[in-house]
Amino acid sequence: MSWTVEAKAKPGYSMDPLKTTRVCLDVIVLFVVLAVVQGRDPDASYVTCGSLVKLLNTRHNVRLHSHDVKYGSGSGQQSVTGVDSADDANSYWRIRGKPNETCQRGVPIKCGQAVRFTHMKTGRNLHTHHFSSPLSNNQEVSAFGENGEGDDLDAWTVQCSGTYWERDDAVRFKHVGTSVFLSITGEQYGHPIRGQREVHGMPSPNQHNYWKVMEGVFIQPSNEPLHHDEL
Repeated sequence: MSWTVEAKAKPGYSMDPLKTTRVCLDVIVLFVVLAVVQGRDPDASYVTCGSLVKLLNTRHNVRLHSHDVKYGSGSGQQSVTGVDSADDANSYWRIRGKPNETCQRGVPIKCGQAVRFTHMKTGRNLHTHHFSSPLSNNQEVSAFGENGEGDDLDAWTVQCSGTYWERDDAVRFKHVGTSVFLSITGEQYGHPIRGQREVHGMPSPNQHNYWKVMEGVFIQPSNEPLHHDEL
């Protein structure tokens, strides 16, 4: 596209040099804005390695959550639940590569890629194993490890329909080690975490194991966080 700007002066009239300069600057700024919009990074729509996010179960409208409260049965490890609140800081999880694999900061997560989810407040990883969950008798999901390091049972595969995990997509997380899907079916705990929902693993995909990223900080390579909400 080419624009031609013609300025015709009246007889005996000369345009104010300062006004001419301002007009030129306005045109330059307009072209810069258009260039930025047209050249916007397409990675901005993807979930990326290193991002800190909250994950919403789309069926039950609760966010994946953990806290320093241990299960009273099963493994006795740190419990993982679902909460209604959107502003609880205990619902933030950092997305990292699976054990012994580098996940470069800011790179979009591919569909089918295995990742870890590390709980921001406690440094433990989303984990599951062959223990029964306390309420539904499905497979227990816990938070495990110290300072972000656990074991091979911390890895989950992102199941989505395209090439990369897009922020607007509802996706599933399938456990690498035991093949269950991260799920919520609505069972609620009593004291001391009254009203929170049980999170567990289920053997087959269904409406209870869709998740979507919500609030968070999304990282791009070598840049400041692209999107910042709440933190």
